[in-house]
Amino acid sequence: MSTFNCQLSINSYLCSVKKRYFIYLSYNGTAYHGWQVQPNGISVQEVLAGALSTILRCEVELVGAGRTDAGVHARLMVAHFDIEMEMPVEFDLVAKLNSFLSKDIAIYKIVEVRPDAHARFDAISRRYEYHIVTKKDVFRNELATRLSEKLDFEAMNAAARLLKDHHDFTSFSKLHNDAKTNICNITLAEWTQKEDEWIFTIEADRFLRNMVRAIVGTLLEVGRGRMTEEEFRTVIEVKNRCKAGTSVPAHGLYLVDIKYPENLFL
Repeated sequence: MSTFNCQLSINSYLCSVKKRYFIYLSYNGTAYHGWQVQPNGISVQEVLAGALSTILRCEVELVGAGRTDAGVHARLMVAHFDIEMEMPVEFDLVAKLNSFLSKDIAIYKIVEVRPDAHARFDAISRRYEYHIVTKKDVFRNELATRLSEKLDFEAMNAAARLLKDHHDFTSFSKLHNDAKTNICNITLAEWTQKEDEWIFTIEADRFLRNMVRAIVGTLLEVGRGRMTEEEFRTVIEVKNRCKAGTSVPAHGLYLVDIKYPENLFL
């Protein structure tokens, strides 16, 4: 075989090998209609897929670990994509993406994973934080929710602990959602204070649409003295969204961590 034909064969082979990668990123969600592509507004998924397609010069589809609502932020989001090419060792895709993307999206790393690894279905846990500030802060207007009223965070923590004893969270799910089940396993739910800021941290194997914001809104009713701990328990058990509190604003919510089994990574 001639050198020319041999090179063609090698190139054809390299381009036919499909590889899957996990991409780790963060974003300020203020300007976006959430993660997932929307017909009526720009999304993080759309922008990032476009950047990847432009840089790699091929159509790239992204699958995220979940979907954040409009205005919600992510300190850590994970998505997967496939490409039918070998990326040269010297090709720094992270640096190229960070130069190409706007300042409200940052790429941390890109790692190769098994061909069957799935950013959404293989995630074993996800962690969210909701941030509330108690003083006026002009630098955090779009990054936390300000509440000047006095809240009983001890009572809110007592109620939050009840979440780990339950699994059906229909009461905190968006009405008419497309989820096949409202069962979630919560392993952490607590309020902590950092100076003039209160942070609600919650971790579970999965979350329903609007679930965290609805839980926080209902816990605030406990903190205001309008709902007792037992009444909060009843809200969970009746499985009725109308019995829970109002969802808090999106701009205080952050996706902060996603965990995967180690055997997914090459």
